[in-house]
Amino acid sequence: MLLEVRDLQVEFRTRDGVVKAVNGVSYGVDAGETLAVLGESGSGKSVTAQAVMGILDMPPGRITGGEILFQGRDLLKLREDERRRLRGAEMAMIFQDALSSLNPVLTVGDQLGEMFVVHRGMSRKDARAKAVELMDRVRIPAAKERVKQYPHQFSGGMRQRIMIAMALALEPALIIADEPTTALDVTVQAQVMDLLAELRREYRMGLVLITHDLGVVADVADRIAVMYAGRIVESAPVHDIYKAPAHPYTKGLLESIPRLDHKGRELYAIKGLPPNLMNIPRGCAFHPRCPLAQDLCRTDVPPLYEVTGTDTTRHSACHFWRECLHG
Repeated sequence: MLLEVRDLQVEFRTRDGVVKAVNGVSYGVDAGETLAVLGESGSGKSVTAQAVMGILDMPPGRITGGEILFQGRDLLKLREDERRRLRGAEMAMIFQDALSSLNPVLTVGDQLGEMFVVHRGMSRKDARAKAVELMDRVRIPAAKERVKQYPHQFSGGMRQRIMIAMALALEPALIIADEPTTALDVTVQAQVMDLLAELRREYRMGLVLITHDLGVVADVADRIAVMYAGRIVESAPVHDIYKAPAHPYTKGLLESIPRLDHKGRELYAIKGLPPNLMNIPRGCAFHPRCPLAQDLCRTDVPPLYEVTGTDTTRHSACHFWRECLHG
């Protein structure tokens, strides 16, 4: 397995208390596979990704337990200089806000070329030529001319393509894309997702796609991991999730997607708010918002049960997953 996260736990110490952002997350990604990590804001998706990449702000963040195995090596046991060498060369990240992630006072050619100068020892001239190649690869028109331009001279969709080009520069084995289509219109979203899927197939890289939008991942992901309150509450192949979710939270997320055949109906919304991560409810963290909640849910934290009776490997952290699956 390319990447394996085992029982990862991350907390933030603040003046108001300890925020338990990630509470025992485990997932894996193979080469050539796309794992979509879904959930509302604050569910722990991005914090998990930052811990994997080694860019978590510490302090106030602190990894309190677990392992992050990349190609068999536990990243949490490596020195900082060793992890720095991995970033960009072996694993890369695409951030959600391209404008704030790119340096406004450097041309995009300089920023793309820097990867080759630092990691490959190329001359500035050769690095600029590689930058043009990358811009062509992610379908930025007139790359030879635009390589000399600054980030503010590009549209939001083109800036996101530049971020993808930066991530691909050294052909890493793993890319983590954190909300790569945020603030883009629907047409550009589709173009960016199609580009990522095409590049993943071409380079046979593992892709972790972090998003809150179930509609974005339907045609791209192989598997989905749904997070809530710092835990994975359901994991399954993508088509199984859409066909029959086995957790009430996943079911609520799916029902809240606008549908053409529900024209005129009131859009469904999950009741209540996500929990305060400094004071996570006892038992199942979702029980205050769950239509299936019973006394057991209020006292016992559900493990990730194996969902039986299907041809694929599925798990659900719900005591009543059978009722949800067949309800």
